[in-house]
Amino acid sequence: MTHSRLLRGAVLTFDADPGEAPTPEANSLRYWEDGAVWVEGGHIRAVDDYTTLAPHVPAGLEIVDYRGKLIMPGFIDSHVHYSQLDIIASFGRELLDWLNDYTFPAECRFAERAHAEDVAERFLDEMLRSGTTTAQVFCTSHPASVDSIFSAAQARRLRLLAGKVLMDRHAPEALTDTAAGGIRDSEQLIADWHGKDRLAYSLTPRFAPTSSREQLDAVGGVLRNDQSLYLQSHLSENRGELAWVAELFPECQDYLAIYERYGLVGPRSTYAHGIHLSGDERTRLADAGANIAFSPTSNLFLGSGLFDRLATREAGVVTSLASDVGAGTGLCGLTTLQGAYQVGALQGQPLTAWQGFYRLTLGNAKALHLDHRIGRIQAGHEADLVVLDFAATPLLARRTQMAETLGERLFALMMLGDDRCVYATWADGRLAHQRDAVACREAPQECTSMHS
Repeated sequence: MTHSRLLRGAVLTFDADPGEAPTPEANSLRYWEDGAVWVEGGHIRAVDDYTTLAPHVPAGLEIVDYRGKLIMPGFIDSHVHYSQLDIIASFGRELLDWLNDYTFPAECRFAERAHAEDVAERFLDEMLRSGTTTAQVFCTSHPASVDSIFSAAQARRLRLLAGKVLMDRHAPEALTDTAAGGIRDSEQLIADWHGKDRLAYSLTPRFAPTSSREQLDAVGGVLRNDQSLYLQSHLSENRGELAWVAELFPECQDYLAIYERYGLVGPRSTYAHGIHLSGDERTRLADAGANIAFSPTSNLFLGSGLFDRLATREAGVVTSLASDVGAGTGLCGLTTLQGAYQVGALQGQPLTAWQGFYRLTLGNAKALHLDHRIGRIQAGHEADLVVLDFAATPLLARRTQMAETLGERLFALMMLGDDRCVYATWADGRLAHQRDAVACREAPQECTSMHS
C-alpha cells in the first residue's frame, strides 16, 4: 500500500548556504506561510503553497493540519555516540579523564547484546523525539552494538550511518580488539549492513591514540577498496590529547598527518571537534574535502575549547553540526544550535538562525554526501520531516508573538527551544513521533477531551 498524505503548515527549506549575514542570500531558501507537502510512498511528491497544491491532490487524500507550526526537513546529526546515552550529564571531567571514568565503563556493558538492543531502542526514541531523522553514530568495539543499532534503525525505516569502534591499545582489555580482528569484524558488518535499505557503514577508529599504526593502515586499506564507505573519528579536541598524540606519533608533523599517512582523510571522512587546528591543517582538510563535526555543547561541557567556525569556513573546510552525546548536553538540534551560538558569540562570530537551521538540514546533508536524498523539502527527496511548535512553552510563545519577521521567530526558536518544540517527526513518509501522543500515553485521563 502506498502511504500518501498532505501535510499543511508553514514550510521552510534551504536550497543553498544562506551565508553569514543577518539577511539570507538570495535564492538560498523557500518559505510558504501556508504551505503543503505532499508525501507519497516515503518520498516527497510535491511542495508548494497550499492553495496552489491542494487542487492537484487526489480527492479524499488525508490532510494533516499543522497550521501554526513550522515544517522543515528532519534534523541531521553528523557525530553522536549512542553507547554514551546513559552517561550524559555525568559530572564533568576533561576529555581523557572522561573516557576513563565514564565512557569506557559504560561501553563495556555493550558486550551484552540485550543491553545493546535496549540502549539502541531508547537512543532512537530520543533521537526522533528531538526531531533528528538521520545520524552518523559511533557504536562500541562490540559487533553486537552495531547489529543492534542498525537493526533498530532498519525496523523504523531510518537513514543511519554507523560503525564498530576500532581500538587495539590504550583502553580496557574488555574493549580492545586487534588490528586483524577489528578489520575482520568490520568487513563482516559491512557485508551485513552497508547499503541495505537506508543504512551505510562508517569505519570508526576511535582516535589515533587508541589505534596502532597497523590498525590505522588496515582501515586505510578497507577504505581504498570501497569508496562508498564512510569514515568517522576524532581530531584535535583537547590540548592534553594533542600532547599525548605528539608523544605517540613523533614521526608525524601534526595530528592530522597521522590520519593522512594511512589514507583516512577524504571526502567521506568526518572528524569530530577540530578545535585546535593549525592553519595548515585546515588547508589540508579543505583540499581533501573532509568534514569537521562541530560539537559545541560537548566542547563547552568538557572545557575543550572554542571551535573557530569562521576560520574553518574561510579555509574552505566542510563543517557540520553534531550533538556528540554523552559529553554533549542534549540530542536535540536546537540545543546544539544554542551551544554553537554561545561558542561563536565568545569569539565575535555569533551564529545566525539562517546559518544554524541550514547546517542542521541541508548543510549536514551536503557534508555527508546525502543531499541528493535528504536535507531539503523538494519533489523526489525522502520524506524525513520535523514539525516545530513556536508555542511549545509560554516564554517562547510570548517571544514569538513579539517577533516581526521570520528571522526573529527562528532565532527565538533557536535560543529558547528544546525537544518540547518538536511537535512531530516524520521518517520515510511515516509519522515516527508525535508529542501529544506521548503525553496521552503518559496521562490518558488528561487527553480524553483532546480527541473527543
